[in-house]
Amino acid sequence: QVQLVDSGGGLVQPGGSLRLSCAVSGSIFSSADMAWYRQAPGKERELVAGITSDGSTNYRDNVKGRFTISKDNAENTVYLQMNSLKPEDTAVYYCKAKVRWVLYWGQGTQVTVSS
Repeated sequence: QVQLVDSGGGLVQPGGSLRLSCAVSGSIFSSADMAWYRQAPGKERELVAGITSDGSTNYRDNVKGRFTISKDNAENTVYLQMNSLKPEDTAVYYCKAKVRWVLYWGQGTQVTVSS
């Protein structure tokens, strides 16, 4: 059974940093394309960053240079390092795994950027 567990969210001041983690159980990790999404109140869920099974990455424009997605194949974990956080980054962040046509989602972790 596949399970994604998101963690690492919290309250941080503008300009601060957080690192989100997504631990993946099951045998899909090596073949999965992974991504982080976020959803702010009243807004649609949006792609933040993605990393393919072979390590290629992509980012939405307004996080480029501030966020870094990475993965540890030995630990079956995907990370999202978030630096220079802004109030507009406030959202629930979700990890997603895609294997062929099947999608798996984490439960989400709240990130709040506020002074």
